Amino acid sequence: MDIEPEIRTAAGVVRGLREGPVAVFRGIRYAEPPVGTRRFAAPVPAQRWYGVRDARQFGPPVPQPSNTGSVMSSVSGSTDDGSEDCLTLNVWSPDLGGATLPVMVWIQGGTYLENNTANPHLDAATLAGAGVVVVSMNYRVGVDGFAHITGAPDNRGILDQIAALGWVQDNIAAFGGDPSNVTVFGQSAGGASIAALLVMPRAAGLFRRAVSQSMPGTYFTPQLAAAISATIAAELGVRATVSDLSQLAPRALTDATTSIISKMPELVDIWGPMTFTPTPFSPVVDGDVLPSAPWSALADGAAREVDLLIGHTRDEFRLYTSRTGSEPTTARTSAAFHHLAPTPDGDRLYRTAYPDATPSQQLEVLHTDWLFRMPSLHLADAAHTGGGPVWLYELTWSFNAEQGASHCLDFLLLFGTLSPDEVRAHRAAHPSAADEITHVAQQMRTDWVNFATTGNPGWTPYDPRARTTRVYDAEPVTQPYPEEPSRRIWSAHRFDTLDLTH
Repeated sequence: MDIEPEIRTAAGVVRGLREGPVAVFRGIRYAEPPVGTRRFAAPVPAQRWYGVRDARQFGPPVPQPSNTGSVMSSVSGSTDDGSEDCLTLNVWSPDLGGATLPVMVWIQGGTYLENNTANPHLDAATLAGAGVVVVSMNYRVGVDGFAHITGAPDNRGILDQIAALGWVQDNIAAFGGDPSNVTVFGQSAGGASIAALLVMPRAAGLFRRAVSQSMPGTYFTPQLAAAISATIAAELGVRATVSDLSQLAPRALTDATTSIISKMPELVDIWGPMTFTPTPFSPVVDGDVLPSAPWSALADGAAREVDLLIGHTRDEFRLYTSRTGSEPTTARTSAAFHHLAPTPDGDRLYRTAYPDATPSQQLEVLHTDWLFRMPSLHLADAAHTGGGPVWLYELTWSFNAEQGASHCLDFLLLFGTLSPDEVRAHRAAHPSAADEITHVAQQMRTDWVNFATTGNPGWTPYDPRARTTRVYDAEPVTQPYPEEPSRRIWSAHRFDTLDLTH
């Protein structure tokens, strides 16, 4: 096999490279650059090219606060550094021959504000080495990807994901993958995008299995999304329309978004629960691109033919509360229980359910339940009601006492990009954590690959009575769902779209 393998895709030939036992192709264009008249439009498939395109480096990131490419300051999209060509994807394959390997398509999270597949923690070489073809993609985020804009389709970032999945169907066989055996998997905003993809007509038939990790349960009505977009646009003295926003460089929009994020707590009485999240964006249930919230649609039988693996970490919100200066005020704590708890006496229920926790810890559990754990559990219930096969898991293992089993730890284990040395160097690491991490990561990775290969991760499917759950600790076990106190508190709640409160 050539050191720099070449593959012919539907649009043209790409040249990658070999990194050990895995062939890697980076920065393959799957859609035309989202600039000019395409900036706020649905993605357009990549046009054909002639000759061989280099696919050895990641493509430039989409517009986001950390992007320093010149496209961030360009209105026309005409740049010198090529940074407008940001809708690209990457492929890791352990076998470019005739093998028809399972395909795993990763959808990265990042609060709908950040997305950059060049993140070294998302290197898929180890995962691909377990016997699957792995694909990741850049998709639009922030205002460009998720704001409700008059004259533009909603959920443009998810439409980008669908375009990438279409590319997989057309091209992945050339990389050794089986287009009839595609599993989408993603975490946080990526996990919620997957829940949306399950019920989006435009995504039907593009994947066979789905893994939703730590999905936030926030989906917006058009009215809420429009109010948020109008407020961001007003920061810049314009309207949230295609004509007005097209006159502004992406950097102006990311700066305005950052400004509004800092003001979200002041808007709680208008925007409601979403102000307790770190982002002003979520998928919009517009009745077209996304016809309904995923819980109701799955319960009605949508995607019952798709195998679903869903779960969360135990201490999801610890990632945010462990940060310096994150101690909540009394007023903010009271407002959180008023807006987030499923019943008016939520503060009492949490004190009773978690009597040994401090008020700050009870608030952390509330945030964890409302934003991540209970949306995931209820999605499993909905999928079961709709007749689809579903498996549930929770990650309880952690390597340090400060963050616990926090948000994002799961994908570090899955990709194998958190090393024992990094764990050992952490000031709060458990004495045995460096020895345990390889085993826990290997177990999760094996189960995910088994699921992608066969549709069964290796334990009993979930049902709302037994609530069988795979719990990943130092030694993984299968048991009833561990978070019973929280489950009871939320048992009568129904997750749906978030709307304006006034």
